[in-house]
Amino acid sequence: YSNFIDDLRVYVRGGTGGMGYPNLGGEGGRGGDVWFVARERTTLKSIREKYPQKRFIAGTGANSSVKALKGEKGKDCEVRVPLGISVLDDDGKQIGELNAAGERFLAARGGLGGSLATNFLPCKGQRRTVRLDLKLIADVGLVGFPNAGKSSLLSKISHAKPEIANYAFTTIQPELGKIMYADYKQISVADLPGLIEGAHANKGMGHKFLKHVERTKQLLLVVDISGFQLSIKTPFRTAFETILLLTKELELYKEELVTKPALLAINKIDLPCAKDNLDELMTQLENPQDFLHLVEEEMIPANTLEFREVIPISTYTGEGIEELKTCIRKSIDDQAEQVNEEYRKKKLLLLQTSK
Repeated sequence: YSNFIDDLRVYVRGGTGGMGYPNLGGEGGRGGDVWFVARERTTLKSIREKYPQKRFIAGTGANSSVKALKGEKGKDCEVRVPLGISVLDDDGKQIGELNAAGERFLAARGGLGGSLATNFLPCKGQRRTVRLDLKLIADVGLVGFPNAGKSSLLSKISHAKPEIANYAFTTIQPELGKIMYADYKQISVADLPGLIEGAHANKGMGHKFLKHVERTKQLLLVVDISGFQLSIKTPFRTAFETILLLTKELELYKEELVTKPALLAINKIDLPCAKDNLDELMTQLENPQDFLHLVEEEMIPANTLEFREVIPISTYTGEGIEELKTCIRKSIDDQAEQVNEEYRKKKLLLLQTSK
């Protein structure tokens, strides 16, 4: 996570109000407010570089005077933040969220100006330290254990250029890419750092990875057909066990993640033993309940993921990549249609009840 920042603590302070004018009952201007405004092409890293002190203070309200009995409001301070920001207070409680461009959140309110009610003395603005917590917004999130081929897949289906190498933790920060279709449709895909067993308990990159899955519309599990072993000290997991473990980690972190629409890409089918392994895995996926007795009880999730499609691919030879892109497109379109249909039904119900 060296160059990628998804968490930033900042100090915000609303402006102090202006002085009142006791002789003529004049009222000082209110202090300015501090606002967080969601903007595209903004990062937390750029905020930290531009404002190294990480302090945002709004302007002071103008004093009341003979010429202007009602003082002007102090200048607001607007801080541009990326989309997908949760605003947390010092206790970790979420106090705001910014998911769409143009959305605004009042981070610190300015103080009242001096008036009869305050004995013509100004009030100080609200001040506090808040945490900006970024969760990536993408159509599809790639989920898989290290070295499953997620980075290679992202480079094949999009214009992103993630680091690719034959060792476990290639991806140490999220990578975003876009799949471009012939009709100019674009689908954003996030390659997220590899999970390991125990990620839900914050092992490895744990929560730094899992929180980015929350705002993706769909999941694309990428599994090595040969199975997975992180190191010689950890047990070997077959492809079927890998799918169960990934589901378990998602479920233990946040149960709602398992309810997201999901696709499954079985990678490295160009390997010599891949066909036999694939036949065995497809049999296991058709009736997973019949094979759960083969795995340890703590590996079994409460709810198994139901995949809309299972696509065998090879990021090395390119086999199945075009089919996968088509499946992703269809799945995203189907989900959008379902959301629209639910919205239409809700509007119709509201119209009927109002009549």
